[in-house]
Amino acid sequence: MDKLQPTEEQIKKIIDLALAEDTGAGDITSRILIPADLTGRAAIVAREEGILAGGDIAKLVFFRVEPSIKVELLIPDGKKLKAEDRVATISGNISAILKAERVALNFLSRLSGIATETAKYVTKVKGTSAIITDTRKTAPGMRLLDKYAVRVGGGYNHRFHLGDGVLIKDTHIAALRALDMSLADIVAKAKKNDPEDLKIEIEVNTIAEAIEAANAGADIVMLDNMTPDEIKRVVELMPTKVRTEASGGITLENVQGVAMTGVNAISIGAITHSTRALDFSLELEPKTNNP
Repeated sequence: MDKLQPTEEQIKKIIDLALAEDTGAGDITSRILIPADLTGRAAIVAREEGILAGGDIAKLVFFRVEPSIKVELLIPDGKKLKAEDRVATISGNISAILKAERVALNFLSRLSGIATETAKYVTKVKGTSAIITDTRKTAPGMRLLDKYAVRVGGGYNHRFHLGDGVLIKDTHIAALRALDMSLADIVAKAKKNDPEDLKIEIEVNTIAEAIEAANAGADIVMLDNMTPDEIKRVVELMPTKVRTEASGGITLENVQGVAMTGVNAISIGAITHSTRALDFSLELEPKTNNP
């Protein structure tokens, strides 16, 4: 299985949790007001510009509520949206459409927001050698979908989980410093005990630490909260085989300057943990309901 592409079964589990949260007790408003056999059509409309992500997930939400609902996606994931663009049309039982509405829009809004924000960073670093990557700072239970949205926006995925790579963080280093281990000792231990011959990445805070880690055999050196001048100096000193990653304090305002240092990757937690949801609405089309 390709870990980059969530399976339909994985997506269904995420959707079912969201539906249980929102509709577990039923939709009392629709139940007391809407005739059970009333059918009609609706459209999902974008309210602002952005990059679409999550169309197929939103479509599946409607099917999980009522398999007979028909959904036509009008714009594919990855395409730019303008305000008032119609993203999809939905037809079928009105109560079922209304029951699925909020969950479908929540997925669409969050994932499109992530894709849109990621694309802004990717545009800023265009023409440099740097790529934009995400982190594990994702919404609980939503990591596969959050990271999918990052890819839709042109970014790359860092680790999916703790078993997905060796990343020696400052907390690991602090624990091992208490045992009088140097950075070189820590990297050597990681390489010796690595059962799958994974790449060894280590987080450093100074130029001296970066040099020590590279000399010890680290494959990737993460430069945490360093200035562009410091990052540039590290890049100049690193052996060709050692990749560099900048992290911490990266914003849209400074990411271009960081990218111009020659760093290989820039990891940004904000594209998943602080992104603003894109605005969508569901509108019932007039005069399409049963008489």
